[in-house]
Amino acid sequence: MANSSSITHFLLLPFPGTRQLQLLHFFLFLAIYLAALLGNGLIITTIAWDHHLHTPMYFFLLNLSLLDLGSITTTVPKSMDNSLKDTRAISFAGCVLQLFFLVFLIGAEYFLLTTMSYDRYVAICRPLHYETLLGSRVCLHLAAAAWASGVFNALLYTANTFSLPLCRGNYLHQFFCEVPQILKLSCSTSYLREVWVIVIGVSLAFVCFVLIVVSYVQIFRAVLRIPSQQGRHKAFATCLPHLAVVSLFLSSGFFAYLKPSSISSPSLDLVVSVLYSVVPPAVNPLIYGLRNQELKAALNQLIPGCFQKQ
Repeated sequence: MANSSSITHFLLLPFPGTRQLQLLHFFLFLAIYLAALLGNGLIITTIAWDHHLHTPMYFFLLNLSLLDLGSITTTVPKSMDNSLKDTRAISFAGCVLQLFFLVFLIGAEYFLLTTMSYDRYVAICRPLHYETLLGSRVCLHLAAAAWASGVFNALLYTANTFSLPLCRGNYLHQFFCEVPQILKLSCSTSYLREVWVIVIGVSLAFVCFVLIVVSYVQIFRAVLRIPSQQGRHKAFATCLPHLAVVSLFLSSGFFAYLKPSSISSPSLDLVVSVLYSVVPPAVNPLIYGLRNQELKAALNQLIPGCFQKQ
């Protein structure tokens, strides 16, 4: 039995043992990672390049792409490296940093998605006050608050997780360092500190969830009052990409952490972890890029022929 002071590294979840399947895993993750880099990179470059896209909605979308790039870079390259080298090890310091950045980036993305729902609410329900309520300074403060909230969340969870004594080995049933998996290695009998950290995290997540729901209830009520069908369609078109991203993010994340232990299994945990940590950063650019006509037009100017004109 080892305690946390004697642990020098952790062993991550091994992928299929044969060399062919390990290489398959490497190339599959490589394709997903390159797709995320390309998609989010194009969105960041296009928004920064085209001054017509320097609006609150696209400013928040640029921040979302930055967070997506960070979150997938935190987990996927290390997993690819382990498959290529046929190893499972990650250093103790590497695990601490990986957990910190993953909690920070995913938490900041959740807060940012809440801010983006407020942006859509103001744009549709209070359009005459849009520039007043979401001026450049307000947008900067909201984005900074999202990033700062992610840092606070990450410091809280990382400090609490690695301050607990770990005496149940160093094997993690996950392909990256994750809070629940590390807590399983703890032999601490004092749960008070863990409980209050969980309560703070759940409370913040619940407040954000309520704000998103309230925003979209008001949005749908306002859209249904629009007399013309074309106006309703245009209003829905600006909301559907964000709603799709929020649904994917919340459903996969909630299922990963709140699913009943009776249906938990290593293979299911692996699939769910891929769904909430790997898939969204690669899919989000497709959701926004394919649905947003302004972004497609700007991409056509930046890279002629990127999208066929309709």
